[in-house]
Amino acid sequence: MDDREAVARAYAAVVNGRRSIRGYKPEAVPRALLRDVLALAMRSPSSLNTQPWNFYVVTGDPLERIRAENTRRNLERIPSTREFRGMENYEGVHRDRQVGIAKQLFGAMGIARDDRPKRTDWVLRGFRQFDAPACIVVTYDKVLVGSDIAPFDCGAVATAIVNAAWSKGLGCVINSQGIMHSEVVRREAGIADDQTIMICIAIGWPDGDFPANAVVSTRKTVDEAAIFVGFEA
Repeated sequence: MDDREAVARAYAAVVNGRRSIRGYKPEAVPRALLRDVLALAMRSPSSLNTQPWNFYVVTGDPLERIRAENTRRNLERIPSTREFRGMENYEGVHRDRQVGIAKQLFGAMGIARDDRPKRTDWVLRGFRQFDAPACIVVTYDKVLVGSDIAPFDCGAVATAIVNAAWSKGLGCVINSQGIMHSEVVRREAGIADDQTIMICIAIGWPDGDFPANAVVSTRKTVDEAAIFVGFEA
């Protein structure tokens, strides 16, 4: 096997093996390891090499305060103040996929459709960033607000983070529920005024006994997603 084939196999193993991790061991993740993950991820391409991203890596008491306040506000139905807009209500095929992954996760966790306490607990886990020992808050430079390309670049680096983490034995889940109240995140993580909060990535050591961690989400096929133009066959 030549070097290129070995690299291709290693890359495929990371991409095909990665899971969204929603259950973590309590052990802390070393700062040096998180730096290594970011260093790999920051090789991600960006438009004209602008690299609009910045990262606030949070653990310990500040993260616990974010979890607690985010959960409290959501239980009290205080409206979200998330800076990067999400899609509130999906319809059609997108809704079908959303429901599909929920069924997979609830099935793995043994959560029945009419089991309101367990369903509520699952939602609260999201507000707590799934109790991961650390999180990475991805931000981008506020002077770029209004451009679609900066969030696009940050999406690319977020994908690179979860793959880099997996290659080093860590697990992640990209999560917006955990930062629904931006002023709380901004205060506790010390986020600079010139940054827009985009998303957070929960990160830690995967708990092998947590059933949802084994879920492999269904994916549309290449034939469903891609149109090939100008090819002879």
